Amino acid sequence: MFGKAASDLLGLSDIGAVISKQDYDKVDVDDYLFHEENERSYFIIKSKSDEYCFTNKAFVHLDGNSALSKKRTLNRYSYATNKFTNISIETAGTVDLDLELKFTIGSVDFSIDVHKKFVEEIKDIYKALIKIEEIIKENEHSLAITQTSVDVAAAALGRVENPDESMTKSFKEINKAAFSWLMNARDEYVVKDFGYVFEKYINN
Repeated sequence: MFGKAASDLLGLSDIGAVISKQDYDKVDVDDYLFHEENERSYFIIKSKSDEYCFTNKAFVHLDGNSALSKKRTLNRYSYATNKFTNISIETAGTVDLDLELKFTIGSVDFSIDVHKKFVEEIKDIYKALIKIEEIIKENEHSLAITQTSVDVAAAALGRVENPDESMTKSFKEINKAAFSWLMNARDEYVVKDFGYVFEKYINN
């Protein structure tokens, strides 16, 4: 577990630090990933109270913001069901020590303070999140077109008056094929693993 000694070792404060790969085993959040299902950390930001982990499959937040308790809350946001929006960086001013990585995932807003010495690393995660947002938007558009095509085909067949037995059988077969096609399209367009994006943009 991530104790005070480890926190001091990494030089952590209320302003977040980007954790290097060789220190991933020193953060608590890594213990909660589904390593058994090939989930892995690609980017971790750690302050004294919080841990923010971007894996290939989800964004995981270990929230320790309560000033009255040592209890921490673990929140997991799967990329398959929660999309990134409103991604931005607020850069540090002349006298500021920190910059802010901001984004919304699902319906939850995040603003993460990070020490300005990690600006290059934050640029990397910013580009990765922007790319993931673009991929999800493109896939949603493609899936919507697929759904519309299936709906139009079904409606056209449904308008046939007094179908005979062979036509009814054909309709059922077409409907079954269309359903299977749509399910395959959803498997294709709902991305669950963005490891390839993180590997392209994350350099730390």
